[in-house]
Amino acid sequence: MTGTGNEQARKTAEGLAYATGFGNEHSSEAVPGALPVGRNSPQRAPLGLYAEQLSGSAFTEPRAGNRRSWLYRIRPSAAHPPFVRGEQRALRSAPFTDCAADPNRLRWNPLPAPEGPTDFVDGLWTLGGNGDATQRTGMAVHLYHANASMERRVFSDADGELLIVPERGGLLLRTEFGLLRAEPGEVALIPRGVRFRVELLDAAPDGQGPTARGYVCENYGRPFQLPDLGPIGANGLANARDFRAPLAAYEDVEGPVEVVNKFCGNLWTATYDHSPLDVVAWHGSHVPYVYDLRRFNVIGSISYDHPDPSIFTVLTSPSDTPGLAGVDFVVFAPRWLVGEDTFRPPYFHRNVMTEYMGLIEGAYDAKTAGEGGFVPGGGSLHNMMSAHGPDRETFDRASAAELAPQKIDDGLAFMFETRWPLTLTEQARDAGHLQRGYDDVWQGLQRHFRL
Repeated sequence: MTGTGNEQARKTAEGLAYATGFGNEHSSEAVPGALPVGRNSPQRAPLGLYAEQLSGSAFTEPRAGNRRSWLYRIRPSAAHPPFVRGEQRALRSAPFTDCAADPNRLRWNPLPAPEGPTDFVDGLWTLGGNGDATQRTGMAVHLYHANASMERRVFSDADGELLIVPERGGLLLRTEFGLLRAEPGEVALIPRGVRFRVELLDAAPDGQGPTARGYVCENYGRPFQLPDLGPIGANGLANARDFRAPLAAYEDVEGPVEVVNKFCGNLWTATYDHSPLDVVAWHGSHVPYVYDLRRFNVIGSISYDHPDPSIFTVLTSPSDTPGLAGVDFVVFAPRWLVGEDTFRPPYFHRNVMTEYMGLIEGAYDAKTAGEGGFVPGGGSLHNMMSAHGPDRETFDRASAAELAPQKIDDGLAFMFETRWPLTLTEQARDAGHLQRGYDDVWQGLQRHFRL
């Protein structure tokens, strides 16, 4: 996208309005009268539109978890030419069989800049995952680094929903349901099968065109939902009202548009003679959202000990075992630490769950040392039962710190936590930006035992 196009995208993003509320039954129309009244599929839809249902769950799933939306569009989705296999580049899908699951603790520097013009889809780089996309189980961790907007190109993922976590550069997401703006510190959730285009909003630090970098969790399993609060009560963690859904906005564009569909791990492409982002009105619950992580209502101890990090869960994808998530999305947002006689950073730990951690900005209070450090855009992987915890520098500092109230507000980290081991792709295992000396951060933890 040209500099002028980049400015146009930002101007569009700045003027957006939203509906609010996670899991709500939303409705929106870009043209008054486009939504039918009293029925979903009348004999003749208003304004000569086509009525079409998009189902994100089986028809007979319980009402509380049923996801579907009705779309009223200029042309039905069925009006398209055949799809053919497209180029995969660095995007991979489960099952991941290239490498053996690795029990070692691993950490990567940020994904290097792309060579040549690269949009969001072409800039996706798969680190690894678990499960099987064809069986709708498990998840994948991707990173992206793009320096160009998607032009006359649209993407959708039939394998799972996409949780996009920008770390550098804002995004304008043009979806079938309308427009979302996602800046670093926010996340965007694109449901399974929803078509969208990504436009970049920010120039690179050197001023040479737009750039964007971040993380993506591809959730093959049950759609993300807000976690139950249990003894916390009716309020806390991520509030449903802070999730923003788009208002209807459509493209009535003729001419060639490439539609890229991720299906059973492969990319398939077809060239339409119109834009498929032509939904004039819609209603339903299978909708995209954007959420500001700084609005997360942190729950913590006001007496002693460091609570389990499950209290930082923003969204969860449940499994068939209560309390055992296919994947949790966890954020370490700004918060106060006030525990008495307490080691305040995260404790040493071996976990039945697998943890992939990324950093959006600043520093994380338990990872400050090591070659390359833990920096924004980087990530660490602690597979199940891998021993981890604060590095030596953090341990020494926190053990001797004066326990006055402390505000943690200089960093924003997150975690994709999953019930299964995360198996790497070959490109992640052999990556030049893999930190080879990550284990060294725990060296020098001295013996303090005394009788």
